[in-house]
Amino acid sequence: MRLHELRPAPGSTSAPKRLGRGVGSGLGKTSGKGHKGQKARSGGGKRPGFEGGQLPLIRRLPKRGFTNIFAKEYATVNVSELDVFAVGAVVDEALLRQSGLIKKAKDGVKILGDGELSKSLTVKATMFSSGAKQKIEAAGGKAEVV
Repeated sequence: MRLHELRPAPGSTSAPKRLGRGVGSGLGKTSGKGHKGQKARSGGGKRPGFEGGQLPLIRRLPKRGFTNIFAKEYATVNVSELDVFAVGAVVDEALLRQSGLIKKAKDGVKILGDGELSKSLTVKATMFSSGAKQKIEAAGGKAEVV
């Protein structure tokens, strides 16, 4: 098969509606829009959420909360998850991503203190919880802030 021989699967495509091509076509004169009215006009119709002039639901509900646009979001990894690495390994963002423990770093990587660590590792991350730092150092490793 060559590039010029490619065709869509039979029945997967249909010809476009040819509007306004005479009475015999079945879509002539008003082109399927009926006679006059809002929907017959160009750009006609109601916008999404329009409730016929009644105050829309989105405007009736109270506004709540606040989103801090300066907030930082960290990819988190627990100390117990670091046990998969070999003794003496240097665990950084690239290694965590490669091993599948994080998908993307966002604003950095934070190591949390849930679980136990039995191997001495050198862990390089943006942030450490105090519990995580203690557990890494108790296992004979180093916690380095990058």
